Amino acid sequence: MPDSADIIASLRQRIAAVERVRAVAAPCLVATGHAGIDAALGGGLARAGLHEVFGQAQDDSGCAGGFAAMLASRIAGADPSPATIFWLREASAERRGGCLHAPGLAELGLDPGRVVLGVLDDPASLLKVANDVVRCPDVAVAVIELWREPRVLDLTASRRLAVAAEASGVTVLMLRAEAEPSPSAAHTRWSVAAATAAPLDAEAPGHPTLDVQLLRQRGGRADLGWRVEWDRDAKIFRDAALSGALLATSGSGPLAPHERRSG
Repeated sequence: MPDSADIIASLRQRIAAVERVRAVAAPCLVATGHAGIDAALGGGLARAGLHEVFGQAQDDSGCAGGFAAMLASRIAGADPSPATIFWLREASAERRGGCLHAPGLAELGLDPGRVVLGVLDDPASLLKVANDVVRCPDVAVAVIELWREPRVLDLTASRRLAVAAEASGVTVLMLRAEAEPSPSAAHTRWSVAAATAAPLDAEAPGHPTLDVQLLRQRGGRADLGWRVEWDRDAKIFRDAALSGALLATSGSGPLAPHERRSG
């Protein structure tokens, strides 16, 4: 496996090679398509900012990654020209959670051909590359996947990413697996868990369905939750079939059992 220096050099070359000119200024907010979520966010997810995504439980890292991919697809789809997405992850993530599956990304509506994947040896190398990526205005979305509680990811590190994102216009999705929320400069913080999908006609598998909680929002309301499904073709979230009620949540914990059933 190439060492970190070679990977960093290669990724820097890829960043420099991205030649994408935005013909029209990108909107400051990107609507998710879900009325409740967009209302809570004041119109949509803020671009040029840092957003955190957590799995509610240890085995929810996969659906948290799916949610990040859905958001990336939505944000990139709002860009007026073909958008580039960088997905940075640790080598240990490949062992713990498996490799990113290109057909799976496509099933979520994310064009694998637009995704530049970087696999780094350790969190320090990953954050070093991430800071370079986020400073590049020709990147639409940077997904930064970090597992557990690396010491290098502190409030200062998150502020550095947030400031760079604001300056460049890049939207940063910090995907945290097997981790607990800690102080950060994130604009929003989300927690995600898998939910049962309603079957389609002829008992075909339903749309990807998630229990989503907005745990924190800078300057706005939080502690809200929804059960949503993802429409791959329209690239929007909507109320899950036979559900859609606003779910009451408490603090940053997972939904209580009776709330899951009623949601």
